[in-house]
Amino acid sequence: MKFHFLKTVMLTASVTGVLMLAGCSKQVAQAPPPPPPAPTAPTAALSASPNALQQGQSTELTWHTNNANDISISGLGTVPASGSRSVTPNASTTYRLEAKGPGGTAEATARVTVTAAAAPATVSELSEQELFARNVKDIFFDFNKYDVRPDEQPVAQSDAQFLLQHPDIKVLVEGHCDDRGSEEYNLGLGSSRADTVKEYLVRMGVSADRIRTISYGKEKPFCNQDDDQCWQSNRRDHFNFQQ
Repeated sequence: MKFHFLKTVMLTASVTGVLMLAGCSKQVAQAPPPPPPAPTAPTAALSASPNALQQGQSTELTWHTNNANDISISGLGTVPASGSRSVTPNASTTYRLEAKGPGGTAEATARVTVTAAAAPATVSELSEQELFARNVKDIFFDFNKYDVRPDEQPVAQSDAQFLLQHPDIKVLVEGHCDDRGSEEYNLGLGSSRADTVKEYLVRMGVSADRIRTISYGKEKPFCNQDDDQCWQSNRRDHFNFQQ
């Protein structure tokens, strides 16, 4: 009887152990932890003040970035995450900022417009007479003519503009001819040439009381050869500076 009781107890314990093991084997496995959040994308900002300047002047570049560990600016190289730097570009330039980080890349640009520096004003050391000699050109005529040729009109206009810009200068217009024809005829032709140019200058705005005329005919040639080139050189109105 005692043996039968012990056998029953042992059998009960064995069954209980088996049931406990079976219950453990049926427990649900725990879910894996969630993945870490994705890295935050970088941000970048770049500005230039001023953004328009003349050659030789400087501008201040200012930048700011977030979530980046590799920052560079074109022309400057690697720079810190935020800062500013003075630059002096010789020509118009677009500065480009690139910020790289675990979350990607961000870019920003700043345009600086550079204009050529104005040339320093120079004070002319030439006298009015020297300026006159450099700028006022003679007017040439066709054979036996006294009208201003179309190709000589730009010269006459340039002479008038110079005289308008220098109102204190007076001028003597000399009429000249080549040596063909009589002395009397050429004096008359030279006078007509001088008067024509005076009228042209007056129409351009030069005061008539600043202009005197004289005819030398063929008396004062600029060239003494008997050929077409020399004759053309002598058919002219020559300008003399007057005070």
